[in-house]
Amino acid sequence: QVHLVESGGGLVQAGGSLRLSCVASGLTFSTYQMGWFRQAPGKEREFVATISRSGSSTSYPDSVKGRFTISRDNAKNTVFLQMNSLKPEDTAVYYCAAKYGIIWYRGENYDYWGQGTQVTVSS
Repeated sequence: QVHLVESGGGLVQAGGSLRLSCVASGLTFSTYQMGWFRQAPGKEREFVATISRSGSSTSYPDSVKGRFTISRDNAKNTVFLQMNSLKPEDTAVYYCAAKYGIIWYRGENYDYWGQGTQVTVSS
């Protein structure tokens, strides 16, 4: 009964900001690498960000680097995605995911996934 629940999505104008949250339950949160992914209609799922168990390491694709920041609060079992300078092409359903392991994971085969939260950026 692992659950990942995203929140914070909504409608925002281009250039604006949103902060997404994902609260995890049913797992030892600090032992999981966490990630954010997104999927637009008709498109494949896209990697957005990931963060190590302690929060000391992060990774982003070029499409969001410099605009998005992933962080985590292990005391609250929560991972965040701060999204600034949003563009219409950022419009998608955003999912958080958890990956168990002691090594840094660079793939997309995460163990658990949330239900997603819609982000819509208008021009």
